[in-house]
Amino acid sequence: MNKLIEILEIQIPIIQGGMGNISNAPLTAAVSNAGGLGTIGAGTMTPNEVEQIITETKTLTEKPFAVNIALSVTLYAKDILTLVVKHKIPVVSLSAGNPAPYIPKLKEHGVKVICVVASPKQAIKAEQAGADIIVAEGYEAAGINSNLETTTLVLIPQIAESVSIPVAAAGGVGDGRGLAATLALGASGVQMGTRLIATKEAPFHESYKNKILEADDQGTIIVGRTVGRVRRVLRTPYAEFLLQQEQAGISLEDFNRLTTEEQHKYGAIEGKLQEGFLNGGQISSLITTIPSVRELFTSMMQEAKNELQRASELL
Repeated sequence: MNKLIEILEIQIPIIQGGMGNISNAPLTAAVSNAGGLGTIGAGTMTPNEVEQIITETKTLTEKPFAVNIALSVTLYAKDILTLVVKHKIPVVSLSAGNPAPYIPKLKEHGVKVICVVASPKQAIKAEQAGADIIVAEGYEAAGINSNLETTTLVLIPQIAESVSIPVAAAGGVGDGRGLAATLALGASGVQMGTRLIATKEAPFHESYKNKILEADDQGTIIVGRTVGRVRRVLRTPYAEFLLQQEQAGISLEDFNRLTTEEQHKYGAIEGKLQEGFLNGGQISSLITTIPSVRELFTSMMQEAKNELQRASELL
């Protein structure tokens, strides 16, 4: 038995990444209904906004789903944790900060804890603090990223060897080949974000989905490196504007002001590519279709099995 599947009480080893303020019930429920673990990202939303999404998600699925709290971003972390307990959410994902202070309360209420990390050191500390599952996120991933710039290929084996709890790989995974590769590296499953944007159930602007489909190997860029706030985004007019601001010596404060969750909503929800950015991982260059979530997961599982079989025959 795959321990990740067993702990999360899901059918296939695929977790939806937290999507911050563009989180929504239809996609979260679709992921859970297809056998994975859907996730609602709290982002900077108010507790009332998060609760509305939780309530709607519950009407769309009876399967387990998670809430993600990005600790350095979420403004109401303690209130969101209260909602988790109130609504008996079975899993919480903690990212972008030190999870240790929050884990004891979650464990008191039987909540399973996923910690998103970018180094073996962080993984070890998360396990010692009581995490049930580690998500190891490589530099290929979308959105706010680690300054360490470690790629998934080398990060996963290091972390898998450093902890005894299950590891899910994030960053650069969007098909069965990626799933098979990360399993071979020691992971027990994967977390995906960008690939799930380009699905039928994802209620995002067509411009967002089209940018993913159009992306080539240079389709994403890193912004924020000069101010220590690394973020991977799709190449758009607003992303180019951000780069120009960096070249002009923008401050961290001003950079943060130009890369809020609202700016992401401008691009992702409203399609205003001159006014807002689009988070996007390097996997974008391999995405060419917009299937349903269930179709995607079915094809990924079969492709992974085929690729693992093919690989074993080469040895």
